[in-house]
This record gives sequence, structure tokens and C-alpha cells, in this order.
Amino acid sequence: MSSPSTTKFPLKEFQLSPEDHEFVVPKKAVKVPDDMTLWHKSEAYFEYLGFILALNEAVQGKSLNADFPQSPTIAKVVEMLNVFDEWITQIPPAEQPQRFGNKSFRIWYAKLKEYGIEELKKVLPERFHRAVPEVVEYLFEGFGNATRIDYGTGHEMAFIMFLCCMFKIGALTADDKIAAVLKIFNRYLELVRRLQLVYRMEPAGSHGVWSLDDYQFVPFIWGSAQLVGHPRIEPHHFVDQDVIEMYSKQFMFLGCIEFILKVKTGLFAEHSNQLWNVSAVSSWIKVNSGLIKMYKAEVLAKFPVIQHVLFGSLLSIKAAPIGTNLRATRLSHPLPPPTPEAHTTL
Repeated sequence: MSSPSTTKFPLKEFQLSPEDHEFVVPKKAVKVPDDMTLWHKSEAYFEYLGFILALNEAVQGKSLNADFPQSPTIAKVVEMLNVFDEWITQIPPAEQPQRFGNKSFRIWYAKLKEYGIEELKKVLPERFHRAVPEVVEYLFEGFGNATRIDYGTGHEMAFIMFLCCMFKIGALTADDKIAAVLKIFNRYLELVRRLQLVYRMEPAGSHGVWSLDDYQFVPFIWGSAQLVGHPRIEPHHFVDQDVIEMYSKQFMFLGCIEFILKVKTGLFAEHSNQLWNVSAVSSWIKVNSGLIKMYKAEVLAKFPVIQHVLFGSLLSIKAAPIGTNLRATRLSHPLPPPTPEAHTTL
């Protein structure tokens, strides 16, 4: 498989006609570990990874408060997330002895399932409403599991797939790439952090084994891209409290570190050893390409994560055409490509 860092998500070619397309309710397709071969050869794999990398390129060097295009649909998605956030205020945590898993999350999640379709239809012009039964399933999956009351990189992945589907149907366009990360995804991070804290959600998997921290991964990828070329902040600075306080509202990577320091005690090198190792890397370019390699190995290659992924008409489990690779999308990625082998360290 060719290196993914030479791609750009072909948004214009990627879009379909929402009036003519046959949408389906997506379902799980990776049932046993041997099915991982299907995933790695699937259209969904190439499209999802290409999407991650295209947005990674789009936000390179851009802070959260930079000027960038924002379509009305971007604002409507953010408003939808604001509504979901308000539901947390309306549904306080139950008094219970357990350290993790407050049962009030199930009430919040039931409300999401009850009103999510209606809220998504408010976001989308009517011509896209035919896509809602397929797209909304990724939205539902993006906030955690109501049975286990947990959250992890698989749920994060589902929300990014929701964004990917929004581009595929044409509700978001190429001009929305930056805002999809810096407005929508950043607002999503704020929301899921609140869910994690208020409802004491358990880290999915073996206590965050598939991630850099207990819950998230992709904001470290996109967040490190934001910091490429920054005149002052180098990787070793992200453990500096003054730098965190000054820049956490401008860069997602530092916002993630700030959140970790709020919820964990003790030495950073002990409770967040993977991230501590990242701070020793010489440049943000190397951090970014290393994190992409790590994401492929520690998330996209892990059956416990991929067994929960939903596949439909927009993100299909069917094999990509022979010869498909991420390099074939023509437009190059500005960051040095990682080696083709997947490594778990930087």
C-alpha cells in the first residue's frame, strides 16, 4: 500500500447526486479478525484515510481563531452540537456510587436517538434529506456507547465519518475543509469532553490503549498540523504550562494537553507517556507524519475498533477498484511522507 501522506481528498470528484443516489442504513461488516482484510481493501478505508489527510493539509499552520471560509451549513452543524450540549445541562448526572458510568448518560443518549434525525434535518437543505437515514447513524455513533457508557477512538472515528459523509453528499464543499476541523470538530471535542466529565464515561477499549490519551487521537494529528511552521512553539514546549495557558484556545493539540492536565494528577511523563515521548520529537512536521503512521497502526489496524465501524453506500465495505491507492488522487501532501511500514512509535 502506498504512503497515505501523498494524498488529498478529491472532494469535487467525491460528491454524488443526493437526488439520484440510493442511500442505505449502514451496518457493521467486520465481524471477525479475518475481516480486517476486507476493511483495508475497502472503499471506506481509502476514502476515510484520504479524508483525514486532506483535512490535515487544509489546517496546516492555521490557528483556531484564523480567518477562513465558513458556509451556513458549518454554522448549522455547530448549532446542532450546541443543542446536544444544552441537553447535558437539562439532564444532570444521577447520584450513584460508581466511579465510572453515570446512568444519566443513557437518558441523554436516548434523547439523541429520539431527536437526532429532526436536528440533522434542520442542518441540511431539503434536497439532502434523503441521505439522513444513512448519515445520522454515524452521528449517533459519535458520542459513545449507551450500554457500556464509554467513549473512545471508535466513536471519534464515527463522528469524522459523519463529516466525511456530509462532504460526500455535497452538504459541505471543498471550501469548508478548514472550518470542518477548526469549527465543527473543535466544537465536537468540547462537547464530548463535557460528556466524559459529567457522566464519568469509561475510556473505551483497555483504558485508552488505542489512543494517545484516554479518549481521543485525531485532534493530535490535526492539532500538530496546525502547529507546523509556528515561529515560537516547538514540540518540547507543549508540556510548558505557560505555553499551554497562552495558546490552548488557538491550537487543538494544546487544548488536548490542557484537558489532560485538568483530569489527571501526577507527573505528565507517567500518566501520558506516549505524549511525553512526542515532546522529544524535533519538529511538528515529524510529529504529524509520525502520528499518521501511529493512527494507522494503533486505530485503523485494530479489530476491537473496526468491528464497530458502520458501512453503507457512502462508506462502502466493497473493495476499492484494483490499482486504487491514496497517491492516485493526484494532489500532493506538503508534509514529508512516513515510511510505508506502520510503526507504533514516533
